[in-house]
Amino acid sequence: MGDSTSASGTGGFGEILVSSRSLDEYRAMFALSEQDLRRRILDCPGSAAGFTAEVCARGGDVTACDVAYFGDGSAKVAATAVAEAERGNDFVRAHAQDYRWEFFADPDAHRRARSESARQFAAHSGSHPQRYVPGRLPQLPFADNSVDLVLSSHLLFCYADDLDPEFHRRAIIELLRIGTELRVFPLVPIGSRTPYQRLRALISELADDGVDCRVVDVDYEFQVGAAQMLMCRRARESATRS
Repeated sequence: MGDSTSASGTGGFGEILVSSRSLDEYRAMFALSEQDLRRRILDCPGSAAGFTAEVCARGGDVTACDVAYFGDGSAKVAATAVAEAERGNDFVRAHAQDYRWEFFADPDAHRRARSESARQFAAHSGSHPQRYVPGRLPQLPFADNSVDLVLSSHLLFCYADDLDPEFHRRAIIELLRIGTELRVFPLVPIGSRTPYQRLRALISELADDGVDCRVVDVDYEFQVGAAQMLMCRRARESATRS
C-alpha cells in the first residue's frame, strides 16, 4: 500500500502501511512465472517493495507507481521504509493468530525479509528514480497499453471500509487501460477471513464494462483466508488469447 491517508477500517492497524515485499513474495502472491517476469510490468501501488529492484537487477522491466512518491516522496518513503517494516512486523506479532506461518517461518523471519526488501527499495529508488513514478488511482500518468502486466497488491479489497465500490471499479478499469492483464491480491479485507463482500457484484459490473475477471487460487496464504487473486483482462484480449 502506498496511501498515507488515515484508514478507520483496518482492524486497529492505523494508517495504511507503506510496506516492503520481496520478489519471492510477489512470485507467490501473483503466481508469477519466469515468462511473466520477462514482460513489461507496472506495480501499483509499489509502496516500498523490493520487487522492482530485484526484477530490474535480473534484466527485467518494472515500473512502480504510488501516491507516496509525489514530490520528494520516494526519498521520504526510502527514509522510513525500514521503520515501516518494523511497524508492520509489530502488527503481525500482535495479531499472530491471524496469520499462517508457512511462507514466513515466524515473526522474526517476516521482520528480516521485509527489512531487507525495504533496504533494496531505498537503494534502487535512489539510484533509478525514473522507475518510481508518482500517481494516484483512479487516474495514473501512463499511456494506453504501455505495459503487459499490472500487479496490484494490498490496496484494493484490503481497505473496503475506506475505498468505496466505485473506486474499486474505476481503479481496475484504469489499470487495464495501461496494461493488457491485471492481477490483484489479496481479495480479503484486513481484519477479515472472508473475501470482499461485493466481489461478485463488482465482477458482474466489470463484465458490463468489457472486463473479464476470474478468481484464481495461489500457493500463498499469509493472512488467514487470503489465498486467491483476481485476474482481469479486457474482453477483447481474452477473446484473442482463447
